[in-house]
Amino acid sequence: MTAANVLGGVRAAIIDLDGTMLDTVPDFHVAINQMRAEFDLAPMTAERITLMVGKGSENLVRTVLALDFDEAGVATRFATAMDAYQRHYLAVNGDVSVLYPDVLAGLDALKAAGLRLACVTNKPIAFALPLLRQKGLAGYFEIVYGGDSLARKKPDPLPLTQVCADFDLAPAQVVAIGDSSNDAQAARAAGCPVLTVPYGYNHGHSIHETDSDGIVDTLLVAAHLISLHNQPAH
Repeated sequence: MTAANVLGGVRAAIIDLDGTMLDTVPDFHVAINQMRAEFDLAPMTAERITLMVGKGSENLVRTVLALDFDEAGVATRFATAMDAYQRHYLAVNGDVSVLYPDVLAGLDALKAAGLRLACVTNKPIAFALPLLRQKGLAGYFEIVYGGDSLARKKPDPLPLTQVCADFDLAPAQVVAIGDSSNDAQAARAAGCPVLTVPYGYNHGHSIHETDSDGIVDTLLVAAHLISLHNQPAH
């Protein structure tokens, strides 16, 4: 099925945060290494952390600990490490992360095309909301769901189907835009069309290996593609 076929009836977009709108690895890099310092562990490179991002904070902290401890060691240290990570992340949240090119222009274009917007991220909501505000993104979104907002997070389809219900739209009318297989798998399971960007964090895999309806260089390109096949809702 071509992009024209799947985007023709789109009336809303669900947009991922980390790796799609913001490069947040610099924030993760600071927080993770400050957490590791509390355990007298050597710092990690940003490149290594990039491969671990995208499946939620709990998974990130467990994966980081597993580099130095066995399963039992991770289990005994997890609560303390999670507390330290959250404390350090909240302190740095947004300070060194940066917007990807054409994100604001893309969001403006999506709104101009008449689309309703939601942000669905696996980042905890306590991190996501202040980050969106700090970067001037919060006002674009009617709905924001974090990884702990609902019973399950991406790649489970629940957050996407919940947005569709909130907007009273069929999944086929709501396009998901993200940077990883988490976004694509959630969209496929929810019945939503999905576009992917090539520059984010896809767990070390090429985005070309991900099943999506198209790869778009930026959110602005995504907006133009959707507008091409979609009449504004009135």
